[in-house]
Amino acid sequence: MNPVIVQSSDGVTLVGGAPVSAAAFRLALSRAPRLVAADGGADRALAAGHRPEAVIGDFDSISHAARASLGPDRLFPIAEQLTTDFDKVLRSVAAPFTLALGFTGARIDHGLAVFNTLVRQADRRCLVLGPRDVVFHCPPALDLRLSPGDRLSLFPMARVTGRSTGLEWPIDGLTLAPDGMIGTSNRVARREVRLSVDGPGLLVILPRARLDAALRSLLGEAWQPPPPASPSR
Repeated sequence: MNPVIVQSSDGVTLVGGAPVSAAAFRLALSRAPRLVAADGGADRALAAGHRPEAVIGDFDSISHAARASLGPDRLFPIAEQLTTDFDKVLRSVAAPFTLALGFTGARIDHGLAVFNTLVRQADRRCLVLGPRDVVFHCPPALDLRLSPGDRLSLFPMARVTGRSTGLEWPIDGLTLAPDGMIGTSNRVARREVRLSVDGPGLLVILPRARLDAALRSLLGEAWQPPPPASPSR
């Protein structure tokens, strides 16, 4: 385990090498203003006009141009090949929460590895943003304020049982497992949703539009999203 490289009292945005829209960068950076790249994510950030304060990974993807642009003081190579770049960057950042962009969508195997890391590093409060979804590891108890009809999927990365209120199809009495019953495409029935689980391993998947609801649930009611940007003239 390498030491912490970036320590922050604010949220931190992590960017990987998969495609990231300008809207996704705006969404994440408005809530987690410090930017850290995983390997080739440095090129993705620079192309979008953002300079990461640190680049962490095995450096098999970052371009020579990105290295030269950022300079050696922002480059933190970790040579071991037993873990992914997402794992390396996540364990190297200490922050109240992280938002991860560009880690899903390009390749299925990369996405599965990301979800594996979310479970193995459940102590790092990380929310992965995809083009349509936000994914995070479910804590032992989770209270969400959502809208009836919202999609809420539960995917087990390990065998887990739990209870729920506010869902159209409750999970009470079910055993969820990656090779057994899963809980995808459930729906919110009431504004207040409560989940409790007996152990680690359950991923919660919400529409990306519910990112702020997920953050408030994980960080507490005191957390507030940034005010809407003033319309440009």
